[in-house]
Amino acid sequence: MSADFRVVVHHNPDCGTSRNVLAIIEAAGYAPVVIDYLRDGWTRPQLMALFAAAGITAREALRETKSPAQELGLLAEGVSEDQLIAAMIAHPILVNRPIVATPKGVRMCRPSELVLDLLERWPAGPFSKEDGSPLIDAAGKRVAS
Repeated sequence: MSADFRVVVHHNPDCGTSRNVLAIIEAAGYAPVVIDYLRDGWTRPQLMALFAAAGITAREALRETKSPAQELGLLAEGVSEDQLIAAMIAHPILVNRPIVATPKGVRMCRPSELVLDLLERWPAGPFSKEDGSPLIDAAGKRVAS
């Protein structure tokens, strides 16, 4: 693992998927920069850069369940990207998570095993997710989900 391989996780500690991603990263030996976006919030340039780097739209990044998206009318047709981003800034919970950035790229890591594609190395196997489902077998191979 190279010393300049930086891992940044936009994390929600109350989210099981986000906790799984963070556990995978740490078990692989990384000391990630963890951004608690619910506490710290988002800026427009930050969201625009993350979405562009991940190749997703604000609509694709919108958390529709367990968020105020429905109550805010954000699920309706015709809601613009600008309106979604403004809402995400006002209500950080609206951004689906976790979003991980490494030198290999930026990705929304749902399901959590998608983070493996962004890492130089993986945790030693066997390794399971928080719910007990296998992720990496004893031989160090990714387990199909």
